[in-house]
Amino acid sequence: MLFPSLNQASLTNRADEPAVVTVGDTVLSRSDLIGAATSVAERIRGARCIAVLAQPTAQTVVAVVGALIAGVAVVPVPPDVGATERQHMLTDSAAQAWLGAAPEDTGGLQVLPVRMYARSWHSHPEPHPDSTALVMYTSGTTGLPKGVPMSRRSIAAGLDALAEAWGWTFNDVLVHGLPLFHVHGLILGILGPLRVGGAVVHTVKPTPENYAAAAGTMYFGVPTVWTRIAADEQSARALGSARLLVSGSAPLPVPVFEKIKELTGHEVVERYGMTETLITISTRFDGERRPGWVGLPIAGVETRLRDDRGAEVPHDGESIGDLQIRGPMVAKGYLNRPDATAESWLEDGWFATGDVAVIDRDGMHRIVGRASIDLIKSGGYRVGAGEIETVLLGHPSVREVAVIGVPDGDLGQRIVAVVVGEGIDEAQLIDLVATELSNHKRPREIRVVAELPRNAMGKVQKKLLL
Repeated sequence: MLFPSLNQASLTNRADEPAVVTVGDTVLSRSDLIGAATSVAERIRGARCIAVLAQPTAQTVVAVVGALIAGVAVVPVPPDVGATERQHMLTDSAAQAWLGAAPEDTGGLQVLPVRMYARSWHSHPEPHPDSTALVMYTSGTTGLPKGVPMSRRSIAAGLDALAEAWGWTFNDVLVHGLPLFHVHGLILGILGPLRVGGAVVHTVKPTPENYAAAAGTMYFGVPTVWTRIAADEQSARALGSARLLVSGSAPLPVPVFEKIKELTGHEVVERYGMTETLITISTRFDGERRPGWVGLPIAGVETRLRDDRGAEVPHDGESIGDLQIRGPMVAKGYLNRPDATAESWLEDGWFATGDVAVIDRDGMHRIVGRASIDLIKSGGYRVGAGEIETVLLGHPSVREVAVIGVPDGDLGQRIVAVVVGEGIDEAQLIDLVATELSNHKRPREIRVVAELPRNAMGKVQKKLLL
């Protein structure tokens, strides 16, 4: 049964079933989680906003679920965030206290303990569906991170649409080891199983060995996780009994897709989303899974492509345009940032993602990357970094690659490939791109480095390369 909002009934779905929430060595039955979280809800009811230090622990799960039952907005704070950003999150969100664990510097806020063995079975009234459930902060690649208030209605809509797209039911056991301060790990990875009534195993660390030992039916990972699993044949083969392997948060390299398919028999499901929109595009459990493509809009979502002048871009599988999205899971704006909200939220509910993409005639989407960094304008051509990266990753000498556009007085931007690998032959890689794509898409320069800079979710930070 699905519910119209993220209400107490949906959070306690199938409470009489033996499904469990496992985080590391801690195992909570569904009944244990409900009792402990409801006890938390009774202690904080009436508060407006609570900060949770989002460590990968059962206490974090109980704290978040308790606040949601009480109708108190939660700010998940990364455990490793710097002091300046942490204080910004607390001040910007007007958080009133820490719930559960807290950093040494509490920012002057009270710390409310989470008593893991306390139990309550009180039924709490349902907050309005449009009230804020979570305030998630973006990565903050430019300036301080922006807060995104997420309503109970939008989270429910997003999870219900994913359940339909992935055939996700109470029979599934989800396994992942993703951070609990992002959409991927917290909303999809914890609230998703609670809503559909299934079980979840959080491995704390997303290692191939931990994934192989968990015996799940669904696995979530970022490309870095899948790359490591693909390199561990024994662990990868152990995932062959699963129903669905899902990758997100960054593009999955095509060679990794192919290696996982070879070792597990599964074609990885890729999807696309943002903090501001949750997941909006995905390949389906019963549909085509095309390497390098993220699939079709999920239920209730509309997409469109626009060029620099705002004109429509054809869905021909080749033309690159700015991706705009509309759907019930899209947030309404940034917290306390009317300027940034006006830039990204357009007329009639459309959201400008800041990403560039192509759409083919069947509606399949391929994300080229961020318009600000992955759309390279070289010699009068619009070139997507992603397609060049895909070609280079197909060469056996290349382990990782990031393609960037460097300012150039003649071309406007010069295509440069930053490569991690062994035995790199620069001329060979340049010729490979010119042969498989077009001559104007070839890198003018290959730079070999020991590693690429990445953030906590495994995304390459190209601005650092520039």
